[in-house]
Amino acid sequence: MTTSHICIMIAIIVYLGAMIYVGYLCSKKNNDTSDFYLGGRKLGPLVTAMSAEASDMSSWLLMGLPGLAYLSGIADAGWTAIGLAIGTYLNWKIVAKRIRLYTHVAGNSITLPSFFSNRFRDNRHLLQSIGAIFIVIFFIPYTASGFAACGKLFSSLFGVKYLTAMIISALVIVGYTTLGGFLAASTTDFIQSIIMSIALIIVFCFGVSIAGGPSAVIDHAKSLPGYLTMMTTYDPVSGTESAYPVINIVSMMAWGLGYFGMPHILLRFMAIEDEKKLSLSRRVATTWVVISLAVAVLIGVIGLGMTEAGKLEMLQGSNSETIIVKIADLLSTYGVLPALLGGTILAGILASTMSTADSQLLAASSAVSSDLLGSILKKKADKKESMVADRVTLLLIAVVAVIIARNPDSSVFNIVSFAWAGFGAVFGPVVLFALFWKRTNWQGALAGMISGGVMVFVWKYLVRPNVSFLNFYELLPAFLVSCAMIVLVSLATKAPSKEITDEFELVQKRMAE
Repeated sequence: MTTSHICIMIAIIVYLGAMIYVGYLCSKKNNDTSDFYLGGRKLGPLVTAMSAEASDMSSWLLMGLPGLAYLSGIADAGWTAIGLAIGTYLNWKIVAKRIRLYTHVAGNSITLPSFFSNRFRDNRHLLQSIGAIFIVIFFIPYTASGFAACGKLFSSLFGVKYLTAMIISALVIVGYTTLGGFLAASTTDFIQSIIMSIALIIVFCFGVSIAGGPSAVIDHAKSLPGYLTMMTTYDPVSGTESAYPVINIVSMMAWGLGYFGMPHILLRFMAIEDEKKLSLSRRVATTWVVISLAVAVLIGVIGLGMTEAGKLEMLQGSNSETIIVKIADLLSTYGVLPALLGGTILAGILASTMSTADSQLLAASSAVSSDLLGSILKKKADKKESMVADRVTLLLIAVVAVIIARNPDSSVFNIVSFAWAGFGAVFGPVVLFALFWKRTNWQGALAGMISGGVMVFVWKYLVRPNVSFLNFYELLPAFLVSCAMIVLVSLATKAPSKEITDEFELVQKRMAE
């Protein structure tokens, strides 16, 4: 093992050790299930903002998005980034405060599915159970992709067997999450967002320098037909450009709709200590997201400039997602300090992966422990026994994710995009209608949830492959179908009770205060 690899390993080990220590410290603050899954609603505005965005910006921010820009230019990546930036702002602006107030009023709900059942007085808990099932369906593979990304990173760097590297990474993530629960996940996510930011800055500056400066990077990008415009796309195989269809623009911007249904992001809104401080959280979160997305797209362009300058080999297909790893590896060859900086970059990639995986683990385990099996597991359990049940459930979910992650051959961007569509279509419309339309009832919410989830699969696997002019992102049609079903079924069935509408009016009144 070279000196550079030793320095990289030291930086990563220090980082991983720090995350475990944070989990240990947070474990002392967990007294019951509400603390474990929602941190007792005690998050400060900065932790709320940065942990929400770090849990959102998984490894695709440092791998998927730069890789997409590297291969085909800025159109796909750019329109996706714009959609995500708009979605981030709107989610903080119109959903954050309202869902914080409503979940507290509606039975002090600690999970998204439980909020639906409490909000609509679904005494049979159909919404809670169906919602939990969808969370498990989409989150376990998503978590597995995070474990796999960590495994690929260590395997490619140190020549360790993929399976061994993946399991070690999973053990660290599971370790601090099992110890500290939501508070540990949120605190480590806050730290990880800082490390991700540092990694982006280092890669950006080093990459531009090695590629020959900003002008060299821009000149090379301009020389590739269609690479540097938002209305055309570059084909790396034929070296030609093609028009970027308007339907693709709408499709990529539709990523922003997904924010309204992301359980691990909405939980941050529900957990803030003082809803009046959400405006500060919104400004911090939106600013960080806009800058991070822009830099991630530019790193793809810079990486291609480094390839042209002969500093990096040409990357093809899904290998383009390792562009930042390659840049970090190159940086580490320049001496001990650069090697430590390279280790920081790789720790940033780990951070982006871990910050999402820990939140996904908590959301999936809460779906099983609290929403699906809560009445069985905790009927006669005291607080201590309930906490044990929560932790055991989390461990079992992690084991399933590790089993799924045994196969490393997958695209980070593709896995994330499908899970994102699933959550956006299943929960997004229900969240919006639950918060803003008093006439919504439990039948409409259930119809919207099921139709949105089914349509994601139908559009992805039946419509897109067989109808060329409908080959766009499945989130948009699934989201629209879910909205239509909520309205139609709610109007066709019995109106909500006075108790439900009075509660809705109470939340409206508190919003105006």
